[in-house]
Amino acid sequence: MTAGRQIPYVIAEIGSVHDGSFGNACRLLEVAADCGADAVKFQTHIAEAETLLDAPSPSYFSAEPRAEYFRRTGFSVDQWGRLAELAKKRKVDFLSSPFSLEAVDLLERVGVSAYKIPSGEVSNLPLMEYIARTRKPVLLSSGMSNWHELDAAVAALRSSCALTLLQCTSVYPCPPEQVGLNVMLKMRERYDVPVGFSDHTLGFAAAIAAVALGATVVEKHFTFSKLMYGSDAKHSMEPDQFRLLCDELKFTGRMMAAPIEKDDLSSVLEMKRIFEKSIVAAANIAEGTVIQQHHFAFKKPGDGIPAARYREFIGRRLVRSLPRDHKFGEEDFA
Repeated sequence: MTAGRQIPYVIAEIGSVHDGSFGNACRLLEVAADCGADAVKFQTHIAEAETLLDAPSPSYFSAEPRAEYFRRTGFSVDQWGRLAELAKKRKVDFLSSPFSLEAVDLLERVGVSAYKIPSGEVSNLPLMEYIARTRKPVLLSSGMSNWHELDAAVAALRSSCALTLLQCTSVYPCPPEQVGLNVMLKMRERYDVPVGFSDHTLGFAAAIAAVALGATVVEKHFTFSKLMYGSDAKHSMEPDQFRLLCDELKFTGRMMAAPIEKDDLSSVLEMKRIFEKSIVAAANIAEGTVIQQHHFAFKKPGDGIPAARYREFIGRRLVRSLPRDHKFGEEDFA
């Protein structure tokens, strides 16, 4: 999935923010690609397969019954296939979160690149096992699970799939005190798999910090406008911000992948010559003078005897008279 990609691998979480408009879904995909996303991720809901009619709605979205919303915003197999083809054309990976076994079957038909398992499905072991049989890469979000539940999900997936675990806090929007990047580090240690971050904060800092700590994948909600209808738009990033986020995450990834050898100064040799100080004469000095510290001044450029070596020359005798601001050389001393 990430072969040949820069790290971090950035996923634009489109979800269902298209609100059932296939045209909007296509355009969201195109704009996300233009912004620098490596992948676009949708949600594949089949209402009859995933929810009872009287299932409650979350507190942040109760404008319509969940089953009705899933039916209204779902796409046909043909439409999903066209989205997958559009993703291929725009050179982004096509990902989706299935919420039922039937959704997995649908996504297999249309050629999904990888599966994103959302936080609410981690304890759905039948779904884990079903996805594992596809042998496709899996991104597993951890937002609603404890360690015991994660252990079971990882056990169901890791032998069959290239698995990446995403730290996620299922709070919208997520405050800084609940981001939990320490959990991401613990997951890497506990399971010895790549880790990433599914970001529900409203800003840039959490995702950048996650990459600095080793996240190989970052997922961020994406929308045309925070004013769009639905539960996700107001917690998502608009294109201008998302483009900047992609740039900053790639910059952070390149930075973290390039450790610097502090003793290798080859890139700053010219700057050292310009900015560092050499030892020069503080005033006119007569031949034969025994040098004391007050005879020295320290001035740019740094292409003479470095200021740091001044003690080596205290107590030595001059072999010739020197004018003020003369840049000392080894040949000036007996």
